[in-house]
Amino acid sequence: MQTVTSPISADALEIFPEDYFAPLDLAAIFGARSNAPLEIDLGCGDGAFLTAMASQAPERNFIGVERLLGRVRRTCRRNAQAGNCNVRVIRIESFYFLKYLLPPGSASVIHVMFPDPWPKKRHHARRLVQTGFLDAARAALQPGGELRLTTDNLPYFQHMEEVFASYPGFEREPWEPDALYPQTDFEARFRAQGLPIYRALLRRKG
Repeated sequence: MQTVTSPISADALEIFPEDYFAPLDLAAIFGARSNAPLEIDLGCGDGAFLTAMASQAPERNFIGVERLLGRVRRTCRRNAQAGNCNVRVIRIESFYFLKYLLPPGSASVIHVMFPDPWPKKRHHARRLVQTGFLDAARAALQPGGELRLTTDNLPYFQHMEEVFASYPGFEREPWEPDALYPQTDFEARFRAQGLPIYRALLRRKG
């Protein structure tokens, strides 16, 4: 039996910036395909969503952002096994990556799938979706770029909507579930329990 070899190793998919205080060199990271549209998966978990997206859209580039080492390594392995040469993964906190490492105007889409809702009131300041996050996302997106968010937590979604309503840099657009849009492991679990999923799509103005 012939053994099929992945065109890229898992180790080659992980990003290790030389300077954590300067924007990434996307040309160095993606090489000849660096001009392809770029999508970001903030908090990519173990990579199920990212792997499916990258497999469906080989003409686009993807960066997964995750702070837990085990999840980063699993995401790299999954994408190497899938042969996704269009994926890179970095271990870092999502907001820091967005604000300091992603070059301005470089992303076409930013996905935020089921961020930690920090349900206790004393922890609300730790929630990712705040005005400062929208500032960073808008700067990272190209004009007309999309910020897509999902959550199963209604109080957090209500908080998001309050933040969106007070922020002028994005235009809210309808977002109906798409059969081609992959589910995260979280979403599959929540749907199996019959729980609703709340979605928001924001498009950068200007």
